[in-house]
Amino acid sequence: MGNKQSSSSSSSTTNKKWDGNAMSQNDFMERDTVLVLNNDDIVIGSESKKASHVFSTDQSRGVLHRAFSVCLFDSSTGEMLLQKRASTKITFPNVWTNTCCSHPLHGMEVNEVDGPEDVKDGSVKGVKAAAVRKLEHELGIPVGELPIENFKFLTRLHYWAADTVTHGEKSPWGEHEIDYVLFITVPSKDSITLKPHPDEVDDVCWVTQSKLLEMFANDDLLFSPWFRLIANRWMIGGGENGKGGWWDDLDRTMNTDDFCDYENIHRFDPPTEHLGGGGDAGPWLDTKEAPSANGTVEDTVGDASKKQGAYGKIKTHKESKLSQLMHIDEVCSAISLLYINPLKSNLESDNIKKSFDTDDLAFCDDILCKVSRSFAAVIRQLPSELLVDVLIFYLVLRALDTIEDDMTFFASNDEKVKVLLAFHKTALVDPKWKMMGCGEEDERRLLEEFPKCHSVFAALRGDSRRVISDITLRMATGMAEFVGKDLGQGTVDVQQYNRYCHFVAGLVGEGLSRLFSASGLEKPALATELYLSDQMGLFLQKTNIIRDYLEDYVDGRAFWPQTVWKKYSASGDLGYFANPATVEHETAALNCIDELVTDALELVPDCLSYLSKLRCAEVFRFCAIPQVMAIATLDKCYHNKDVFSGVVKIRKGMSCALINGTTDINGVHSIFHRFASSILRQAELSRKNGFEDPSYERTVKACTTILELTETEAKRSGSSVVGSTLMLSTAAVGCLTYKYPNGSNTTALTTAIASIGMFSLFKTSFMKYVGKKGVSSLMPASKLTEKKEG
Repeated sequence: MGNKQSSSSSSSTTNKKWDGNAMSQNDFMERDTVLVLNNDDIVIGSESKKASHVFSTDQSRGVLHRAFSVCLFDSSTGEMLLQKRASTKITFPNVWTNTCCSHPLHGMEVNEVDGPEDVKDGSVKGVKAAAVRKLEHELGIPVGELPIENFKFLTRLHYWAADTVTHGEKSPWGEHEIDYVLFITVPSKDSITLKPHPDEVDDVCWVTQSKLLEMFANDDLLFSPWFRLIANRWMIGGGENGKGGWWDDLDRTMNTDDFCDYENIHRFDPPTEHLGGGGDAGPWLDTKEAPSANGTVEDTVGDASKKQGAYGKIKTHKESKLSQLMHIDEVCSAISLLYINPLKSNLESDNIKKSFDTDDLAFCDDILCKVSRSFAAVIRQLPSELLVDVLIFYLVLRALDTIEDDMTFFASNDEKVKVLLAFHKTALVDPKWKMMGCGEEDERRLLEEFPKCHSVFAALRGDSRRVISDITLRMATGMAEFVGKDLGQGTVDVQQYNRYCHFVAGLVGEGLSRLFSASGLEKPALATELYLSDQMGLFLQKTNIIRDYLEDYVDGRAFWPQTVWKKYSASGDLGYFANPATVEHETAALNCIDELVTDALELVPDCLSYLSKLRCAEVFRFCAIPQVMAIATLDKCYHNKDVFSGVVKIRKGMSCALINGTTDINGVHSIFHRFASSILRQAELSRKNGFEDPSYERTVKACTTILELTETEAKRSGSSVVGSTLMLSTAAVGCLTYKYPNGSNTTALTTAIASIGMFSLFKTSFMKYVGKKGVSSLMPASKLTEKKEG
């Protein structure tokens, strides 16, 4: 199923102790790890403070990261505390600014990473924790004097500014931040302790509004560009929408939400004097190319509005079209699958039409394509005795997953848990049950029109309904267990990692096995293969989790086990691996993913064992296709740094070739042998090149075990592959070198491709003939039915 638990990442997690008094300004630049963002304020990785503030031709506005600006007021006088940044500061020294401005960091003793749900409810405990930490460091205000609950989060601004005033028009430094504005008041300035750190602050002063305006008007005084934006936009004067300025009525600002805006990100280019820098950056946020309030200009793929979570908010690593076309065998496989021997849909069979409401079934088929196009074709090729049962099983669990995955719909986790645990008694019993407003786009539509699914569910055989209801309850119970857990930093250990995968994927494997047996297409004993069913589900789920590292981290619900990744993270934060910038950083990331891929590979023998127990050809293919996609994906992820900067995917042509190879156990063994060999070669090559992988011996053992299990078929298919390659090459080269009367290279190329296509047709037909003469024990559903009736 690939379901994933969503959870807030703002709960406290024990990581490293930060001691500002033990570090120099250069230390801060090198060691502090800021939160890298996309334009929607979603955390997509980490970067050193230094690297994120560099303005160069490669990154003309630096790297967008999260910041905060604290404004501290004396409520008895209405005065605000300003600081003058120390002359020893590397960025924006000698400027007056608000009370304190800095960055939340990865890996802090108290977690400083907030997710979208924390912004929506205004809690932002991570940012507030960072503010308390820096107020103590810069101004010497003890932690207890400014309780975290007294901070008021007001809004966010996205701005950038080159530090050209300090370092000249080609300044190598600047700021590019989404800044969280925090207000806090104290009864009297005498109620707090002020001991400014000399390396951070040169001076402080308490000012009234009129005094600040006088200072703004004094050309001899420098002010930070971000503070000028905040003060002029919101703090002083009429403010927006006639509400008055935040500073005009501190009581109203601190005790109501009249001025709070948690939905919008306000975007500003800097004053003219702060344009330029090492990358010659010009106006951007005030132009047509600027990011919108709900989307980003760059690093966005797909339509993020149509999927839940972080889907579509980070880039996808794809091979170029030319690169994909260079794999001629995959191009031929795609042609074969799409036009010559496609997966056949059995949805129009007579017994299905007679058994279910036509319109309701059409809705179920349509929504299946919308929420999972890849699963749709594989489900449709199932025999008519089983197709609708599996289709509804998938949609029911997808509806449950949508409820569990929505982090903003429910007022509390307790309310969500109640809905999850009652789902099997409401959605699967009440024909009118539906849920309005939960989820996004197609998933929301599934819940809002669920009575159509219930209509089809109610028409299923009784044993199928009981299986679906039972698995739904058990999966909901597992989801409820994880709802309250903080998964911002992954699962606690491998045991919890496995337990989560069991609930969201292993149970699916069990349910499918029981449905297969109930249909009569598989033996009754298959329903009792609980361990193998579970392992097969874990293999698929772990592959998804490995591949989706960055999406899950960005979404604030990650699953990589801490007992694995903390061995490699220098910062003690899961975000350490995102967008690795140094050799040390990249090495740690690759060590981590190699260990997780190896952990998944160790499940392969049980997956192959499960497949060997199947007898129905269509059921076998339904199970085999996701398995071969998974081993190919693991091969793609192994020792691949691209996993940490986006989503890696196998080529579409390769997917077609893999599907074509799943007609029997021999083809599947050949595929597993191929990719296990590839991973083993990568591991050996990396070791030969001096890469020290702590998981190397374990990886070799896992791959060797797979190779031994699949060796027989690999040898059998080897000569066929060599022969195919030679014939393919000869046909193509022959056509390309033939001298056509008109001298047309285009004609020669077209003929070559046509020849390759004809050869593919011949090869497909020949291999199907050979397969019939082989020893495959698989039988099509129609033959099994005849045999049973006979």
